Amino acid sequence: MYVLCSPCIIHPELRANGITKPSDIALFEQAITRCKCFGIEMVPLPCPETLYLGSDRKPGTFLERLNTPAFASLLCKLELHVQDIIDERGPPLCILGVNSSPTCGVTSTYYGSEGSQLSKRMTRGVFLAGFPDICAIDVASFAKYRIYLAAPLFSHAERVYNDTLANLLREHLFEVYLPQQTGDDTDTRIKEEQSRIFSKNKYELDHADIVVAVIDGADADSGTAWEMGYAYAHDKPVIAIRTDFRRAGMHERVNLMLEESSKVVSSTLELLELVKSLLIGKKDL
Repeated sequence: MYVLCSPCIIHPELRANGITKPSDIALFEQAITRCKCFGIEMVPLPCPETLYLGSDRKPGTFLERLNTPAFASLLCKLELHVQDIIDERGPPLCILGVNSSPTCGVTSTYYGSEGSQLSKRMTRGVFLAGFPDICAIDVASFAKYRIYLAAPLFSHAERVYNDTLANLLREHLFEVYLPQQTGDDTDTRIKEEQSRIFSKNKYELDHADIVVAVIDGADADSGTAWEMGYAYAHDKPVIAIRTDFRRAGMHERVNLMLEESSKVVSSTLELLELVKSLLIGKKDL
């Protein structure tokens, strides 16, 4: 199992001068950590900009710096080289790119101003555009893989469902924190244990990239609702899964405050699509 990746994710020094921020380094490191955690080999793509312009270069758009026959010829050679890698190894899980890059952007690229077109365009960079049939994901999305699974955990059926959902997400290359696994879940625990569990859960919420919440039932569990609200207040994406067909109103499946602060899905397939699983279609859901 491997991914092709923009080489600057592994070697940030390959980027143009002055564009790399500490937040970029943190994303690159988190993407590398995810790959190590799940045994995903990172195979770096060649860097067309470094090969053409050198490592000591100023930032620029494709039209400003790279729109030449010589660079087009270089891209053709590099695409053949990458195809040789794919032929030898088989298809990658995906290509990890870096948005805004003139060559390795995934959903945005600084192509350059041309007529009425803006300099930044919502499309792949010119190198990744040579592989339209391979799934590509921006490193910032790939780096978001730590999930806090908020859910009611008071009955055997609830805990079994939570375990099943957590295991599914893990199979799809996500790290999952499940509060029911933190310790004593009885109604006779001592005060110190309550404080420990609260502190542990809050810590995991603070360090999660995504909160997935189970909101089945006539109304959402109060603890789950608190966790959703806390995540929303801290600008963390919240995805709520509700398989319950009952509705709270004409326009609501559940409490409107929970709906408006999350993306609500009704199946595990929708959930996996929203968390950007790389294995959809490659595993039984």
